[in-house]
Amino acid sequence: MAGRADGDGRMTFRAAFMASPGPRTPREAALLWLKGLCMGGADIIPGVSGGTIAFITGIYAQLVDAIRSFDVLFVRRLLRLDLTGALAEVHLRFLACLLFGILTAVVTMAGVMNYMLNNRPVEIWSLFFGLVTASIFVVGREIKPLNAINLGFVLLGAAGSYLLVGMIPVSTPETSAFIFLCGAIAICAMILPGISGAFLLLMLGKYEYVTRTLKNPFLWDNFVVISTFAAGAVVGIVFFSRVLHFLLARWHAATVSVLTGFMIGALRKVWPWKEVLESTVIRGKMHVLRAQNVFPDGFSWDVVLALGLFAAGVLAVCVLERLSDRTQ
Repeated sequence: MAGRADGDGRMTFRAAFMASPGPRTPREAALLWLKGLCMGGADIIPGVSGGTIAFITGIYAQLVDAIRSFDVLFVRRLLRLDLTGALAEVHLRFLACLLFGILTAVVTMAGVMNYMLNNRPVEIWSLFFGLVTASIFVVGREIKPLNAINLGFVLLGAAGSYLLVGMIPVSTPETSAFIFLCGAIAICAMILPGISGAFLLLMLGKYEYVTRTLKNPFLWDNFVVISTFAAGAVVGIVFFSRVLHFLLARWHAATVSVLTGFMIGALRKVWPWKEVLESTVIRGKMHVLRAQNVFPDGFSWDVVLALGLFAAGVLAVCVLERLSDRTQ
């Protein structure tokens, strides 16, 4: 294991940190931060997944591996108080830089995104429709060979995603076991292109229940709910990252085909023009439960603006892909 040791021959924390996978130059760190910024911006939008951005920017496999690095060996070294050894094992430099970009987006862009969703929904959805559409072609190029079997997997993923994003929230129990399960399912969307965790939580009927507890997290009952949900999220992401790694390593083309299908089906959610059929108010905010996609009423400057933002989304994906290719 590379790195400088101290006078006793033990690895220093700085050496352990630098021994972990991650950006080696300021330029690489800045580019990874930018990718995290784009992931965070996508995660803010309900129905859009940061996993899609991770895929098109070429860091999807690295993200899965980074999450997998928190394994049994890491826990054993922690229990033996081998802190530098544990630090060197996990992909902390990669995750720290990426998460800093995601956090930057959440802090700086949340207000703007919220304003756009409430006041200019067609425009913001047009931008993301362009992002997702271009992403489908970028990710789809990884399907090799492009044969009838893999095309079948694309159709399977598209059908499943299309049906999922059209589901109406169900009434579900408030037991600890189900809250744990909700955490495990919702967090998987972070590394699953095309579907957002908030949307899955809404479909499971627990969006309002979980977010309500965050207003007073130090009340004992709320603390129990948050802790249970967080425990489910940890278990879910650790388990699901290993499943994805196995699938990508063993059946790469089929797995990419299904993930591409997920994004195709998700276009139903991000289509800009909608007619609301059913909605509900959660904590003072309106959430659409059911809507149908419609075409715009005639050709206007608003439609021209929407088409321009669609093109901007496509261009943004092309730029991100080009930057990723140069880095690699």
